[in-house]
Amino acid sequence: MAISNLKDIYIDQAQDIYSACNQSEKVTRELMNVAHSSDLKNALKAGVEGIEEGKKMLAEIIKGHGADPTGEFCKGMEGLVKEAKAHAIEEDITDPDARDAMIITQYQRMAHYAIAGYGCLVAFATRLDLPEEAKKLQTCLDETAGGDRTMTKLATGGINEAAV
Repeated sequence: MAISNLKDIYIDQAQDIYSACNQSEKVTRELMNVAHSSDLKNALKAGVEGIEEGKKMLAEIIKGHGADPTGEFCKGMEGLVKEAKAHAIEEDITDPDARDAMIITQYQRMAHYAIAGYGCLVAFATRLDLPEEAKKLQTCLDETAGGDRTMTKLATGGINEAAV
């Protein structure tokens, strides 16, 4: 798709975040399966559910503009997913608490990518006078940021200490 204005950028970036969500959802499920802490497992499960909801909202928005949600492949998230697999799943980590600390690190890196993407989309939707879409995207942004805060609380609330 040729990009000639802000609406084109908006659709392109919505497709990018949709792709990012597809990729991060899969690896988050894998992270959940290797997590040791039940609190971390629950937080990752909530993360998967949030990603699924975000994908639904993004697909609805993108289709509403006559575009295909799968029109882009997010190379940025591809790299973050590779890192998450290499460092938190495939790495030879002998202490389950240390693995949990690494899982949080990798999950938060992916969440921060999504936070940046959703933030841009909210700004674009607002500028394009698409208030309902901006509201939906703000919900995705808030949920993603909330998941990030949950991971920080888990890390600072005992997981990092246990990993020492």
